[in-house]
Amino acid sequence: MTLLYTSDPERGRIWREIFAAEAPDVGFADPSEPHDPAAVRYLAAWSPSAELIASLPRLEILFSIGAGIDQFDMTRLPPHVRVVRMIEPGITAGMVEYAAMATLALHRNLIDYRVAQGEARWSPIKLVPAGERRVGVMGLGNLGQAVLKALAPFGFPLSGWSRSAHQIDGVTCHAGAAGMAAFLAECDILICLLPLTDATRGILCRDSLSRLPKGAALINVGRGGHLVEQDLLSLLDEGHLSGAVLDVTDPEPLPGDHPFWAHPRIIITPHVASMTRADSAARVLIANIRRHEAGEPLDGEVARNRGY
Repeated sequence: MTLLYTSDPERGRIWREIFAAEAPDVGFADPSEPHDPAAVRYLAAWSPSAELIASLPRLEILFSIGAGIDQFDMTRLPPHVRVVRMIEPGITAGMVEYAAMATLALHRNLIDYRVAQGEARWSPIKLVPAGERRVGVMGLGNLGQAVLKALAPFGFPLSGWSRSAHQIDGVTCHAGAAGMAAFLAECDILICLLPLTDATRGILCRDSLSRLPKGAALINVGRGGHLVEQDLLSLLDEGHLSGAVLDVTDPEPLPGDHPFWAHPRIIITPHVASMTRADSAARVLIANIRRHEAGEPLDGEVARNRGY
């Protein structure tokens, strides 16, 4: 059996070394070298072409090299091919760091102070205790729960929203369409960590964002497709929202003439909230292959009908 790897060459070099040392029974190949397509049971890729998928008659599992799977065209995948997203410590640690950084920046009025600095204006803002700043997370999967756990020691009142019901210690949880309005009403800082699906595309729109309390702020570390850009700009300019930290946009890279770049109340970062660590990712993938061989559930397997 062979794993076909089709992403960053430097990461591939590290993965090849780890597979050779720790899983020598699993062949490792990339498309540039001779390999038998009929031997490929596993494919590790970010956005494989339909032609590549069609050339692998015995493909059983498509492993995403990142946490997301919205880049895959599920309609081009044979029904029997299982899809697995990457769950590894580097992704989680990076997301926790970024979400905490962005939350604290908004909580401590960094956007206001950045504007004041540009105007050479010394303008202290009265401190609001963390216990009076409500933080909500949309998306209560592994990343969302890790972010909530990291924010808890600061004392923020925490809430969460997801499609299905959850129970998390210390977190007020809401679920489904019926729970959305109550969730949004108690978020002074809203963090989006949802997967991008047909149901969540455009979920950060005027209707939802206007339900946040006046002066609330947004952190989007999900996908750019969650956000209706003009609605965010309008709500910022109207003063309903106080700021936004955006790590994801649509498209990426963001065009140089896009209004987000120059907006004084938006902080942009280039999709760097979390990054897969090559060494730990290889070991996570090997562990999943061993689970598959043993007939055990796969860590991170996606329900293809739901998209996450």
